[in-house]
Amino acid sequence: MSKAGTESPREMQQGANETESDDGNDLGHEEERESSDDTSVNEEHGTDDRSITTGDSSISQVYTSNCRTLIPKQKSSSVKTHALTLDWVFGMSHALPVFSLQDQDQLVILYGGANVAVMYDHTSNSQHLLQGHRSPISCLCVSEDRRWLVTADQGKESLVIVWDSYSGIPVRTLFDCHPEGGVATLALSKDSKHLVTVGAGAVQRVCVWDWTNETEDPLCVSELEPEHGVQNHILFNPNDSTELLSNSESQVLFYTRNNEILSYVAPKLQDRTFNKVVGELSQSVFHWKGLQALSATLIGNLVLWDMVQASSTSRALIRKPIKLFPLQEAGITVLTLTDSFIVTGDFLGHVKFYDENFKLLSWYSEFKLDPIKSISFSREPSPICSQGYQEDCTMEAKPFVVRNFVLSTISSTVVHVNANSAESQTLIQEHCKPLYALACHPKIPILAMGSHGGVLKVWDYEQKMARCSRVFEEEKQIQVMTFDPQGFYLAVGFANGAVHVLDVCTLQSEEEDRLKYSQDCITHITFSTDSLYLATADAGKAVMVFRSNIDESLQRWKYIGRHHSHYKPIKDLLFGEYLDSTQPRLLSLGMDHRLVEYDLENDEELSILSSERIEQSAVPTCMTWYPPLTTENFLLTASDLYKMKLFNSTTKMCRKTLLGPRYGSPVEKMLVLPISKDHDSKVRHMAYITKDKVGVQILPLDGNPHKSSAVLCHPTGASALACSHDGRFVFTAGGSDCSVLSWEISLTALEAAAALGGKDLTPFYSLLEGGRDGALFHEMEDFFYYCQLRNQGIDSMETRQVSARIPLAEVSFVMRALGFFPTEQELEDMQNEVKFSRYAETGKYVTDIDLEEFIKLYVNHRPAFGISKEELQGAFDILSSPYATDGEPTINRDELLEVLQARGEHMTEEELVGCFSTLVGLNPEGGRSETGTLECEDSEHTLEREIPEEISMKTLSIDILGFPLSIRDELPASQENILSGSEVL
Repeated sequence: MSKAGTESPREMQQGANETESDDGNDLGHEEERESSDDTSVNEEHGTDDRSITTGDSSISQVYTSNCRTLIPKQKSSSVKTHALTLDWVFGMSHALPVFSLQDQDQLVILYGGANVAVMYDHTSNSQHLLQGHRSPISCLCVSEDRRWLVTADQGKESLVIVWDSYSGIPVRTLFDCHPEGGVATLALSKDSKHLVTVGAGAVQRVCVWDWTNETEDPLCVSELEPEHGVQNHILFNPNDSTELLSNSESQVLFYTRNNEILSYVAPKLQDRTFNKVVGELSQSVFHWKGLQALSATLIGNLVLWDMVQASSTSRALIRKPIKLFPLQEAGITVLTLTDSFIVTGDFLGHVKFYDENFKLLSWYSEFKLDPIKSISFSREPSPICSQGYQEDCTMEAKPFVVRNFVLSTISSTVVHVNANSAESQTLIQEHCKPLYALACHPKIPILAMGSHGGVLKVWDYEQKMARCSRVFEEEKQIQVMTFDPQGFYLAVGFANGAVHVLDVCTLQSEEEDRLKYSQDCITHITFSTDSLYLATADAGKAVMVFRSNIDESLQRWKYIGRHHSHYKPIKDLLFGEYLDSTQPRLLSLGMDHRLVEYDLENDEELSILSSERIEQSAVPTCMTWYPPLTTENFLLTASDLYKMKLFNSTTKMCRKTLLGPRYGSPVEKMLVLPISKDHDSKVRHMAYITKDKVGVQILPLDGNPHKSSAVLCHPTGASALACSHDGRFVFTAGGSDCSVLSWEISLTALEAAAALGGKDLTPFYSLLEGGRDGALFHEMEDFFYYCQLRNQGIDSMETRQVSARIPLAEVSFVMRALGFFPTEQELEDMQNEVKFSRYAETGKYVTDIDLEEFIKLYVNHRPAFGISKEELQGAFDILSSPYATDGEPTINRDELLEVLQARGEHMTEEELVGCFSTLVGLNPEGGRSETGTLECEDSEHTLEREIPEEISMKTLSIDILGFPLSIRDELPASQENILSGSEVL
């Protein structure tokens, strides 16, 4: 659990109260407190201890902060300490409430977006971002005085974090307090001393915490019966913090806390209780007077709860529903209290105020909003109005005085309402549907984003202002978009197969610019470098190409054709140019392992120029053109096995295989950053996204893990990646979380981190088990020098020629000796990588390799991770017979041998006998000599005798392969590649 400065949360809360009583006076002369710990930052869990240091003592920023402390962040020229820093959050979670934090000198609100809580100052158009959650924020709340903010999430290692709103510093973190599934809802007591959390598991737990105390256990816990439904709303009684209530869609629960015991009652509330339809419950509140409580329903009813005698013979009081009455026609989505008013928000977007007798006093219905999600009133009382107050709607027409408030809707709209003037101001209007489309203008700071709601919005990402927007009523779901290289057009692809080419300034298109030649969802869209060609790929595994007509009398975009060039989904689509001309070329990359190039010279139809299989077992995920860092031009691809490959752009020969970033999931999209004005043009950089992270990489690629850095961006999955025209920012879209995150890049910090990783071979030693002093490295040295001896002849008595290099032909033997058994194609790729490594510069082949080069070759080519039990079981299931007689799947021996000799890189009978003889222990010396040949007169009989006719998983793993898979989740590194033959299967 985290602390701020040196005070406990209880001390900080007391200090905060003292600070507020000073009403913002100079706090620089407050009593200094000694510091026993250095300032520390824990990004993963959001704990950030900051202090103002003076001499040998320090004063906590939490203690000295006031409501005006959190000023807008000024653009600083100071060196960033991280390669990627979150700069801005576009979008919000419409499922979370929005809270008003300040409403006088500054208009500040709190809302959630993805795994970040945002304190947005509308007055200065700035954001302060509260980062620390690894999963999307599931709930948040604020204290009565708006000093303390609480955020929580659902997922693995869920967190509850208490923040100081004046300094933006986390002051308490509860780690994994609901391991059953995270937190569903939470609330603070009126005095802010107690926090209640409700778990999101199948069996919900309600925990009450004294968060100002440093104990790690809750004060009391209560488990709820599943029959009460999912409790999604909870709060304390403002008059008595030992009482709470919560509700699901069908049940209200009332809690009483007595020391360490939290008990609850579940009064029955059914349609037959009042012989009326109650409706689904939305929210419940305690009345500000007495023991009454109120519950609202989604059909406009209000339930009144009160304490009544349990029976005529008992004096015990129990809470029961005593009245049900229709409060309004529209369903009530929000029920809250402010001062002496009962306030509702409904499906029509109206806000209504009632007195304690449920008499309607006033309402706001002119905002034309979607259903209300939350209402939050200012902590400051309504300012004195020189023009007088509005009148309520009673016969007496009394002045209607109420605080300003902020309301949010289910469509991600946030509105501030000046209660006296009844004037509304839209603070935020964001996407409320999944957001998958993202594109940056190639020349100016403009960012376009589109959602499945049909909303296209264009932002100035430097000024943080929305420039224009458009809603597509017919096509609706925007899937992809891109600007042309000149910046004149914005092409938008839709889920229904339509493509619109829009004018960048107006976001409008002519009828002839609306292209509809496919019924399948457009998944990729790109322009050629000269803006003459537009190509798309769709979910039908087809590529479409359009050509721009210079003649204005003809249709602006001519349809060339659509080609089903892949038999599995297309992963990327890319335009380029030929080396000897500016003629554009088009390539597509599919999950079918194929790289397809198209013939663009024929304007009458789209045809395939070439189709190359570039992977054996790995599935390609994306591709991009490698920058001209060498004399040879390359195409860079990434795969699901955490590998990156460089292919010659002309011959499509694999020239290099490299270990890619390993951050939990493989690279899914990547792009080369534009040349930075402040950095050497010879050093280029690349941005990429994995399933849930965004990263940057120093080029040229060499497999050094320290040259890459990544951070968590969208826990539910990143869907798109874009880069600013000057390379200062990268943007990620979160798909289902309806948000776009802007990340500021610090190349200096990235290069500093790479330098700390070491030079030369130091970073690569860390990739070897045991490092430079480990057994693997010493084995590698021994095998390397043995190859030198064997190459000169083991029995030779002549003087040895000492060399630091071995012939290229020996590489495969050393790899196998180290436990890495590459396929024939992988061996060919290794040979070509070394052989042509200096050909472009010298025109000569490389025929040998030294130890340093071999280490890099080994760590880059071997599997990034060991083969897991699930992978082996999956391969076994594919080959096994589904009609097992005894219930256990088996592989027929004869069928296995036939497959090994006939499919993929098929093995000869001699090779089969050698391999299986070694595996079953008939030839412990290693099967056959590396230089000799195996003689086997009765190979078929040998295999039949040693291998059972029906091979079970247990037999395969223990008796043949030699390890008990039942007790290991992952194979040892020394054995992980014994099964590389399964790729052949």
